[in-house]
Amino acid sequence: MTTYASLVDVDDRTVQNAQELSSIWGEIRTEFEDHEAEIIDSYAILGEHDFLVVFDAADQESAFKSALTLRRHGLSAQTMSLVDTDDFAHLVDDI
Repeated sequence: MTTYASLVDVDDRTVQNAQELSSIWGEIRTEFEDHEAEIIDSYAILGEHDFLVVFDAADQESAFKSALTLRRHGLSAQTMSLVDTDDFAHLVDDI
């Protein structure tokens, strides 16, 4: 499995209150599982973006489908593949 991070913004979604927004995370988690992905962590964040979602996906197709799930729920997201810093250090050593 590969780990991904999505920086999520709520701009495109009409949200009546914070409780409504938090209620969609259960639906999103279930849909990720349907795409062979698992949400590892999610955070509300201050700054340029509203949420950070960290997830594992079986393959790139699963990651794409999971990212599209966020979009389908009216959330815009920038999704990136992550490499553990220890693994990255090994990559640098091999160069």
